[in-house]
Amino acid sequence: MAKKPKKGEETPVEDTLSIEGAPTEAPAAQAPQGPMLSVLAQYTKDQSFENPGAPNSLRAGLPAPEIGVNIEIGRQMMDDDTVEVTLMLKAEARRENDVAFIAELEYSGLFAFQGVGIEEVQPLIMIECPRLLFPFARQIMASMTQNGGFPPILLDPPDFTAMFRDEMMRRAQDTAVN
Repeated sequence: MAKKPKKGEETPVEDTLSIEGAPTEAPAAQAPQGPMLSVLAQYTKDQSFENPGAPNSLRAGLPAPEIGVNIEIGRQMMDDDTVEVTLMLKAEARRENDVAFIAELEYSGLFAFQGVGIEEVQPLIMIECPRLLFPFARQIMASMTQNGGFPPILLDPPDFTAMFRDEMMRRAQDTAVN
């Protein structure tokens, strides 16, 4: 039985870890690697906010502007088997013929793929990569418009699958015409 320390004495610390007889770990079994998408980096490539009518465009009592949004996806294959995917967002707000603001953002990500067949790469690049980037780009656009003196623009998530399908149909029609 351990002796109770007297007042002012330090309590002895017992080491209960025993190296002798400890079970050894077997080498980890290699699980079969399935398709994998890795995000290597995310970054703002270009950002612009124009408020050409300020300060008049910020006066109280003005009607809410009509806002048009355009979203495009760019891609560039890199030398080291990675791909840079860029979301290009543009929001233009107008009151009648006057521009209230123009917000533009190019938000990019660097992605790597493993175990992906050639037929699966294109949908990953055009659907999954933009889907991963969009929440960050959306937040930047909201902050940009709010910092420009307007309410934050909250973009609805686009249907990247439908955008990809439309692009493939357009390409098929272009090929059939030529």
